[in-house]
Amino acid sequence: MRYTSSTTAVPDVPNVPRHVAIIMDGNGRWATKRFLPRVAGHVKGVEAVRTVVEACALRGVEYLTVFAFSSENWRRPEEEVSLLMRLFVTALEREVAKMHANNIRLKVVGDLTRFDQKLQDMIAAAERKTANNTRLTVTVCANYGGRWDIMQAIGKMVAAHPGATDFSEEQLAPHLAMAYAPEPDLFIRTGGEERISNFLLWQLAYTELYFTDTYWPDFTAEKLDEAIASYQHRERRFGRTGEQLKK
Repeated sequence: MRYTSSTTAVPDVPNVPRHVAIIMDGNGRWATKRFLPRVAGHVKGVEAVRTVVEACALRGVEYLTVFAFSSENWRRPEEEVSLLMRLFVTALEREVAKMHANNIRLKVVGDLTRFDQKLQDMIAAAERKTANNTRLTVTVCANYGGRWDIMQAIGKMVAAHPGATDFSEEQLAPHLAMAYAPEPDLFIRTGGEERISNFLLWQLAYTELYFTDTYWPDFTAEKLDEAIASYQHRERRFGRTGEQLKK
């Protein structure tokens, strides 16, 4: 299924966000504050992911997208990157069966070619195993960047229309990494920073943004409810006036 861009049509505005996207920030600072190694924050962060996945499923959210590893995160210390890769493998080993048992689909998007073959194979196997699940789609963005996404989509679009020189949003949309999902209704960033940081640049055009000082390991189901409550008080106009919404 392909979804229409919010800049070409007015989407439905559900009371509970259909699609929640999250930058899970603050793992390292959470650990440092407790005089723990940074990896301890990342381990605790995986527990928070599990909590939020369960909470989204219970609240009727249909799509949850989390930014696990950006294309810029390779700039981090080599030891930390290596630990993050091992943590990714461990999470897949422990969580996929549980997700499948709960009718949850897993997708991983990004330039996966930079990961070692074992991790690529595990990702492919997890996606195959959960492909037909319908309760909630959890997308993990790994070695992902919003600019990369747009550029790779342009490349595929041009290849699909040889000789063409004029293109539309509708022609580009099917080639974006998350063409299978509607655009996010609610974007959450934890950890106190207020940036999008090259995440879903195309898809966030009309998304409601929510920033919290809470570090990701401390982000609970109750914190998710606070973000959803903030979303529910927004007036989503999509270019229209407030008066038009009242009619």
